[in-house]
Order: sequence, then structure tokens, then C-alpha cells
Amino acid sequence: MFVKPADGLKILDPLRRDYLPAEGRTVTLDTYWRRRLADGDVVEATPDKPGKKA
Repeated sequence: MFVKPADGLKILDPLRRDYLPAEGRTVTLDTYWRRRLADGDVVEATPDKPGKKA
């Protein structure tokens, strides 16, 4: 699953031991990420295609 942090939040990725980047990251949907989604700390997103400028 690909997620991005909600606006203005820094979310810890416990497996990588760093913060989820603003552009998002693919994560394994487990209890931790389900809770972040339910709390609104992260949002499910679609990864940007390589070479696409925002």
C-alpha cells in the first residue's frame, strides 16, 4: 500500500526507523499502518510516475 503523511505531520516508519517522506512510500499494511490510516495520520495515495513533474 502506498501512503503519504497527512498535511503537517511527521510519521515514523518503524521498520525503516525514519520518517515517512512527504512524497510517500510503499508500506506493508499491518496493524501500525491500519491505525495510522484510521487516525487520519496518513492517507492512501497513488505513487507519482517517474519523470512526472508536479
